[in-house]
Amino acid sequence: MKLITVEEHFESAAVTAAMRQAVGNAVLPAVSPALRQYMRDNLPSPAIMQDTQHERLAFMAQYGIDMQVLSYGNSSPQNLSPEQAVPLSQLANDELAKAVVAHPDRYAGLAVLPVGDPQAAVAELNRAVTTLGLRGVLLKGNYQNKFFDEPFFLPIFEAAATLDVPVYFHPSFIPQAVTSHYFESNQWSDVVTGILSSAGYGWHMDVGIQVIRMIAGIFDKLPGLKLISGHWGELVPLFLERLDDELTTYTDLQYPFSTYYRHNVYVTPSGILSAPQLQFMLAEMGADHLMYSIDYPYKQPETSGSFLDIADLTDEQRAQIAFGTATTLFKL
Repeated sequence: MKLITVEEHFESAAVTAAMRQAVGNAVLPAVSPALRQYMRDNLPSPAIMQDTQHERLAFMAQYGIDMQVLSYGNSSPQNLSPEQAVPLSQLANDELAKAVVAHPDRYAGLAVLPVGDPQAAVAELNRAVTTLGLRGVLLKGNYQNKFFDEPFFLPIFEAAATLDVPVYFHPSFIPQAVTSHYFESNQWSDVVTGILSSAGYGWHMDVGIQVIRMIAGIFDKLPGLKLISGHWGELVPLFLERLDDELTTYTDLQYPFSTYYRHNVYVTPSGILSAPQLQFMLAEMGADHLMYSIDYPYKQPETSGSFLDIADLTDEQRAQIAFGTATTLFKL
């Protein structure tokens, strides 16, 4: 069975060097020495992130993965100032396209956009898709504490809808005020606070709210727009019925919240290979809105190749999740 994973991350040495020259380490939040050591111990090395020729292909071969859809992780220049982000996003997309061109049967790519300048972002999205052959865009976190439902960013989503390419919402660091309020405690270390506020929970809560805010207004304007949400939907699918019950009477949306979600949002596991969550998402969304993802190299589960094989799925559902939805959505 063909297997396509759609949230797999990549870095370019050229982009990382250019970002460091432009802003130093300002792209990452200030953290304590203990938390920085945790990150060194647990995050993949730059060499692994940058590799598309050796270890990545070996991982794919080991687990029977035919194609990865690559996107930038924490090295994305998206949230830099527009003067820096515009040329660095162009460089990032050029570098990603090189990796894809070198192995077109193994890789596809999602663009980086300089979101602080929406018109430049639209121009770059058009170039990335029509000239470089990238298959969509990944947006991470928010921009200067602004969520992407603000009218300022609407041209980006209009362009994605016109090009018929999906927008993948990916977590990123949350504001310090949110971390302090929800996750800091004198009952545990700052390393635990850092984990809870990021990959443990806070990132997912934050980007789930991002998707909720998008649904609350954009799909009546852009009914053909397609969004992707990782980590089994970043908590939102658990509350579809609740959101319908509470919101329907009080919004001016044409349809209940869950109608937009089930029609316009596609969900992936991002390496959380949990059978109960798969079954829940299958019941809520259907196989034609589910795709497979590992979150390589941040996550490398031992069940990467076997999870769908042993899952309680029909052959049709298994094929749809493994490659069918991704093939259609990304036009692979």
